[in-house]
Amino acid sequence: MIHLNPAGLGRMPVAAREVLTRWARHEDQHGALALEERLDGGLRRRTQQHLAALLGAPADGITLHRGAAEAFAAHVARLPLGPGDRVWTTPYESASHLTALYALRDRTRCTLEVVPLRPDGDLDLEWMARNITGDVALVSLTHVPAVCGTVSPVEDVGRILAPHRCLYAVDASYSVGQLPVDTARIGCHLLTGDAWRFLGGPESAGFACTDRRMRDALAAPDAPALPPDAPAVAALHATLTAHAAAAGDVHALTDALRAAVEQAPGTAPVAPGRIQSGIVAFRHADLPAAHIRQQLARRGVVVWKTVAQQTPLLRPHTAAPTTVRASVRYDNTLQDTARFGEALREILTTPRPRPVAGARPAPAPLTAVPGPAAAGPPPARARRRSPGAAHLTLVTTPHDPAPRRAAGGTPG
Repeated sequence: MIHLNPAGLGRMPVAAREVLTRWARHEDQHGALALEERLDGGLRRRTQQHLAALLGAPADGITLHRGAAEAFAAHVARLPLGPGDRVWTTPYESASHLTALYALRDRTRCTLEVVPLRPDGDLDLEWMARNITGDVALVSLTHVPAVCGTVSPVEDVGRILAPHRCLYAVDASYSVGQLPVDTARIGCHLLTGDAWRFLGGPESAGFACTDRRMRDALAAPDAPALPPDAPAVAALHATLTAHAAAAGDVHALTDALRAAVEQAPGTAPVAPGRIQSGIVAFRHADLPAAHIRQQLARRGVVVWKTVAQQTPLLRPHTAAPTTVRASVRYDNTLQDTARFGEALREILTTPRPRPVAGARPAPAPLTAVPGPAAAGPPPARARRRSPGAAHLTLVTTPHDPAPRRAAGGTPG
C-alpha cells in the first residue's frame, strides 16, 4: 500500500506501535491505575520535553490532551472576555475550533469577526494591520487548513499583533511534523496540535503549548482537561524520538505529488494562497471525490476525501463541496508519487460502467445549505445519512441557536 494520507492519519513508527501494544496489554492485565503508577511520573515529563524541543518552547508550557480540538476548547473556555471584546478568526478555521469560538461568544457576548482573504487566497495582512485595535482580545489562526495545503503566514501575523494586547492562538494540527513550527518565531501565546497526523503518533493524543501570558490570562478551570491514556503517552514519546531522527526535507516529494495531479486529465487543484505545503487537494470535473478515493484504494493508494463542512467559512471561496486530498511526509518516496500518478491517470481515463437497466438508482447526494461569508451561527446538527449520500452535510437550524457538535465524526 502507498500511504498518501499523513494529514489524516500518519503511519506510526514500528517501535512506537510496539510500545503502544505492549502497554495496552499491560493495562488490560493490571488495570489503568497500575499502569499510570508505572509510567506516569517521568514519562509525561520526558514527552513534554520532546515536544518543547520540537516546538521551540519551554517544557513547562506543554500540556497533553486527547487532541488539538480538545486542547483549544479547554483553553478558550477559560478566557475572561466581555461584551466589549473582539475575536478574530479566518475562513480557514476548522469546524471544531469554530464550535469553541461560538461557545466563547455565547458565554461572554464578545464579537466574532472573520479576517478577509485576498483574491489570491492569502490572509489580508493589510486589513489586519489597519483594523487591529485595543479591543481585539483574541486572534485564532490555522497554520494549514484541513481541506487544502495553504500555508498561512503565522509569523507575519505575529509581528502585526505583537504590540497589541490580544492573545494569539495557532492551530498547528496539519503543519507540525511536516513544516518547521517554532512558537518563539511565530510569537503566539497558544499553539495546539494533533499527534496522529504528520507526526505519526497514536490517535487520541494531542498537545497545547502556552506561554506565561496565556497562562496568567486563564481563569481557574472548573475541571482538569482529560489527558491521553498512559499507553498513548508512551507511544507518543517513542514516536517523537523516531521523528527527530528520521524527519527530512519533502520539497521534492511535494513537487512530484502536485505534478502528478496537474498532469492528470480533468483535475483542478484546490490551492488558494501563494504558499503550499505537503498537502495537495483537487477535484475532477466529472468524477466524485469519493469515487476517485475508492478507486485509488483498490489500486493500493491511500488518500482522503474532504468535505466543505470541515472549514465552513471557506466554502464560498473554494466552491468545492468535496475534494480528494493527498499528502506526503518524510517516509514517502518518489516511487510512491509516481505510482499515485499512474493510478490516478488510469482511473480518470477508464470509462465508468453504465448502470444496469432496471437497477435502482442511487439517492441524490445531499447538498450543502449556503452560509454567510461572515461568522454566523455554526452548523448545528447533522442530517441522517442516506445509503447513497456522497458526504455528510451539516445544516443550521434557525430555531436552535445553541451550537452543537455533530456526533460520530471521524479524524480528517
